Amino acid sequence: MSSQALGPESASGGVLVRPGSRRRRIALSVILAVALLAMVGIGVGVYLKSVESDVGRVDAFTEVPTEARPPKAPEARDARNLLILGSDSRDPENTGGSRSDTIILAHIPQGGTSAQLVSIPRDTWVHVPASKNGQHGNRDAKINAAFAWGGVPLLVQTVEEFTKVRIDHVVMVDFAGFKEIVDALDGVQIDVERSFTSTHSLNPDGRREFVKGPQTMDGAAALDYARERYAFPDGDFARIRHQQQLIRAVLDKAASGGLLANPGRLDDFLRATADAVTVDKTLSLVDLATELRHLRGGNLTFATSPSSGTGMIGTESVVLADEAKARTLYTAIRRDAVPDILAASKPR
Repeated sequence: MSSQALGPESASGGVLVRPGSRRRRIALSVILAVALLAMVGIGVGVYLKSVESDVGRVDAFTEVPTEARPPKAPEARDARNLLILGSDSRDPENTGGSRSDTIILAHIPQGGTSAQLVSIPRDTWVHVPASKNGQHGNRDAKINAAFAWGGVPLLVQTVEEFTKVRIDHVVMVDFAGFKEIVDALDGVQIDVERSFTSTHSLNPDGRREFVKGPQTMDGAAALDYARERYAFPDGDFARIRHQQQLIRAVLDKAASGGLLANPGRLDDFLRATADAVTVDKTLSLVDLATELRHLRGGNLTFATSPSSGTGMIGTESVVLADEAKARTLYTAIRRDAVPDILAASKPR
């Protein structure tokens, strides 16, 4: 299919850049692609089992000191917390590829009928524990520095120390892979919050115009939309909102039922999803899909980790955590207290 947006109100087209090896990618911060697999539910269990063997695995926990990990609250023993993270391997801004651009703490309450997803801005100023080799960390820094200094295990330890929430599984998603996922769904519907120009587009001239209002976007347009931050006064916070929009749109489209009626599209969708995902060694996608088979976009709650704004620490521009509000939110997550999570997630 064309790499142009699909509707008359949509943005202009772009060019497809072929991905490199999935196993060499650092992947993104929803239940993201794992929930995408779950969207098609038990009815495609055979597909899921075959796809699961193609999904990359990462050792996320063996280097995390046991004594440093927060315990699970007894009332939350049947809930699950997923750390979803990664970077956009094809983003023109991503020249280093060593930091995690997106960090999401996804809470799945007991029963799996809803999910609460908290985006932690990558510039959040936190304490990063010492890396295993002792050469980095053991000081305050931007939270995504943990990945550069100690990979997934140090980022897990940093997030657990910051939130006091026990991480059960890790999902790494290459956000650039969402282009193929969206195209496999024949596009998704996005309500653009304001007109703007994306200045590092997949288009040959590096630009794409977006017009305020509902648009049906193909993969290239959706990826450009979710990447842009310079066109907005709140920068990365706008990009977080747009990534959340894209995630919800993909989940809703995948759950619409059309996939099951078209084996070819279903296979394209599942293969594209598997190609974008790396998970920890203990996560079973089949089990998670079974658990989340009733999950839909309307049952997802998106929030951003509470902050008191941005500021300068030394020469670095950072996001400052609102410690009191963050403590309230993460305590509710730790206790699997969904009403309290929702209350703490509401903008004030």
